[in-house]
Amino acid sequence: MTNTNPSPSGDPLGKYTIGNTMGKASSSGFMRMGLFLGTNMAVMALATVVAAVLGIDPAGITGIALFSLVIGMGGAFVSLLMSKRMAKRSTKAQVIETPSNDVERWLVSTVERLAGQAGIGMPEVAIFPSATPNAFATGAKRDDALVAVSVGLLNSMDQREVEAVLAHEIAHIANGDMITLTLIQGVLNSIVILVSRLVAAVFRDNRMIYFATIMALQFGLGFLASMIVMWFSRRREFRADAGAAALVGPQAMASALARLDSSGPGQDLPEEIAAFGIKSSAGQGAMRKLLSSHPAIPDRIAALQS
Repeated sequence: MTNTNPSPSGDPLGKYTIGNTMGKASSSGFMRMGLFLGTNMAVMALATVVAAVLGIDPAGITGIALFSLVIGMGGAFVSLLMSKRMAKRSTKAQVIETPSNDVERWLVSTVERLAGQAGIGMPEVAIFPSATPNAFATGAKRDDALVAVSVGLLNSMDQREVEAVLAHEIAHIANGDMITLTLIQGVLNSIVILVSRLVAAVFRDNRMIYFATIMALQFGLGFLASMIVMWFSRRREFRADAGAAALVGPQAMASALARLDSSGPGQDLPEEIAAFGIKSSAGQGAMRKLLSSHPAIPDRIAALQS
């Protein structure tokens, strides 16, 4: 595999290995998304407990609003700033500093070309040891991002399909999806904290009931807010597919998605970055669909062909 022309062929990339560790398909996407949502709720719960222990209990609408904004937005942006480091560590991704073989050279040159076409800075390129075909992009800045692909993806797709997946991830970066998702999550977190404290204020005379009410409301409202976040996540997948189609053509993107679909359900990205992968287990029931970070692959292919 040495073809680096702008129009990729359907040639296989060849067998690629990285270390001796290969991941296995994970549990259902619904369970993973439950963990993802639970983590977000746990962060808000922890902030509430810490505030109670430290005696931080702002009074008045202005004080509560400022407190909610700091906790809600602050937590979201800290997560964004740490996203690259967390992604590398949790997936055991190895950044390609100096390409050591034809596959790595092709990956780096292809990402560089696609990034130039999309008008963004060259992201870091990494490969992570997973047998499941998947890829993700993350990072706080458009010009300082990370694009990573799994060993399973390299070994199951041809050159044209891998390029389409890379284009999809580049489109996520160019669209500013990471920062937008962070802003939405931060705003919703702030609203949840604000409303919970305002409603619970009627129990302020009983400190135990007051904080128990805050926790209960944050859990319930946080669950509802997460549905909005997942709705946006599904919309951004369609936009990234369209962006990839503009870079490499709709047929290549549709072929890559079909290949992902044929690999079976599930994906094995860690919970904290599962929503950033190209593949996730889309739900089948009504509630599962509402909490799914990705649309069903057949729906994505249909959108490309419409």
